[in-house]
Amino acid sequence: MYDVIVIGAGVSGCAVARQLSRYDVNVCVLEKCEDVCEGTSKANSAIVHAGFDADEGSLMAKLNVKGNAMMDDLAKDLDIPFKRNGSMVVCIHKEELDGLKTLYERGVKNGVPGLKILTREEALEMEPNLSDNVEGALFAPTGGIICPFELTIAMAENANVNGVEFRFNTRVEDIKKGEDGLWHLRTNNGEYTAKYVVNAAGVYADKIHNMVSEDKMHIIERRGDYCLLDKEVGGYVSHTIFPQPTKYGKGVLVTPTVHGNLLIGPTAIDIENKEGTATTAQGLNEVQAKASENVKNLPMRNVITSFAGLRAHLERHEFVIEEVKDAPCFIDVAGIESPGLSASPAIGEMVADMLKDKMGLKEKENFISTRKGITRTEGLSIEEMNELIKKNPAYGTIVCRCESITEGEILDAIHRPLGARSLDGVKRRTRAGMGRCQAGFCSPRTMEILNRELGLTYEEITKSGGKSNIVIERTKGEVSGS
Repeated sequence: MYDVIVIGAGVSGCAVARQLSRYDVNVCVLEKCEDVCEGTSKANSAIVHAGFDADEGSLMAKLNVKGNAMMDDLAKDLDIPFKRNGSMVVCIHKEELDGLKTLYERGVKNGVPGLKILTREEALEMEPNLSDNVEGALFAPTGGIICPFELTIAMAENANVNGVEFRFNTRVEDIKKGEDGLWHLRTNNGEYTAKYVVNAAGVYADKIHNMVSEDKMHIIERRGDYCLLDKEVGGYVSHTIFPQPTKYGKGVLVTPTVHGNLLIGPTAIDIENKEGTATTAQGLNEVQAKASENVKNLPMRNVITSFAGLRAHLERHEFVIEEVKDAPCFIDVAGIESPGLSASPAIGEMVADMLKDKMGLKEKENFISTRKGITRTEGLSIEEMNELIKKNPAYGTIVCRCESITEGEILDAIHRPLGARSLDGVKRRTRAGMGRCQAGFCSPRTMEILNRELGLTYEEITKSGGKSNIVIERTKGEVSGS
């Protein structure tokens, strides 16, 4: 029995959970996967948008601009990387320069500060690798880059430390309003009961909504393919480079990441598969072709991996954050596609404020607003590294050579609140396995650590939960020593 159940541990669900953890309220997050950040939140552009793209007056626009403004303090409080590198919307056709003025005027109305339309010469001076066809650009200094894994995980950890429970591998299968006036949620792991339910289930938000409402919702799964390039070329551009947007979204961007890589993507392909995250040759070719229209001579030989993510698209292209009319005490947080990551702090605040008013919630006196991230060895001096190793020798053992991740960092990832239980759980928290070899060398050693620290057999260790086992069975018996 809970006061509030949040369905979904993506960036929106975790933002709601963290904001609710400020109050004296009993909250539980139900997540069908084995960890937080398993859906849209783990496969996106990692961009904090300035807010000039969304329609004036829309919820998207308001929450984007507000979330952007909240990000500096949030990143500081949660000890996560965030950089305001600025963004540029590039125009390569002279007859479309008026489109930049339209975006500029919309951005001003949305409250985006510092916008400026650049001439061709100004744009090339800021980004020499822009296409030779560039005619001008819209510059937004408040645009930024962030790590979506670390943001989501940090909010979840902070919520958990403040009392929010998380139930993983728990899929909601049915929801009914009982005669007691409470919501009864049947899951694959038993029944849960709550006064209020927050539906933050990403691409599954329509299925959850339709369990309780006669006014049916339909989410379109919009797939986006990406290519990630090696850190060797991470400085090929310094700003986030967008094409002029279309009805399908903001287009294929080229951007540095906060960890020093170069990212290009996404496509926008509507599919009918809520788990359809397989890349295609056609999609990846489209990524390269469209990115090359705005940035010349892209170093595609330095691609180290490709991936795809799904966006939860609604036809009206607007966030839905409201109490369901024919299901009182049930709140939808649906259609959270781009700029959902940017807006997430504001989304969390908005939903928590709704529940605060409805439930008469009181703030805790002992709310912990800060969180210390994993101790990173990258960038430490020899003296600092030696001191760290003296305190904990595990920091002297490199496990992931590509990213220089130590055993100490992996141990921290496993044993902190909501710690890692899989290879991908370790990867998202530490970056072990995200380098050039894409976990080819470090996976066996990481599995040894998971085996030792969690008591998992090698057959039980997975890549990302479920049936993603690495070792299927033993082919030989135990070898005894002489």
